[in-house]
Amino acid sequence: MPTGKIKFFDEVKGYGFVVDDETKESIFLHSSVLPKGVTQLERGARVEYSIVDSKRGIQVLTLNVLEPIKSIVKAKRKSPNTMIPILEDLIKLLDGASETYRKNRHPDDQYLHKLATLLRAVANDMDV
Repeated sequence: MPTGKIKFFDEVKGYGFVVDDETKESIFLHSSVLPKGVTQLERGARVEYSIVDSKRGIQVLTLNVLEPIKSIVKAKRKSPNTMIPILEDLIKLLDGASETYRKNRHPDDQYLHKLATLLRAVANDMDV
């Protein structure tokens, strides 16, 4: 199987690219081929993969993560006093979303994007 590194991967958009070790070619990677339980890939993570030539060009068919990038989040965890206002803001945003759902509506996309961004940031800060 060919090997390479993740060039970038956007969890929200659901795609990214792998750079082949030998050819240095960028190959399209859709989130549907990620291994079970994997939702995010960090830039530079080592992977092996198989490819298929589709109507839209060459893309990854199967993917196996060989060496995930070690998280530097742990080394940069925020202090407990810093986390308090962040968590309070998150609770306010979640309450707002909850109220909108109670009215049988979906929050607008901009609000949901802000909430998702904050949820990801808080999850990274709490990663142990």
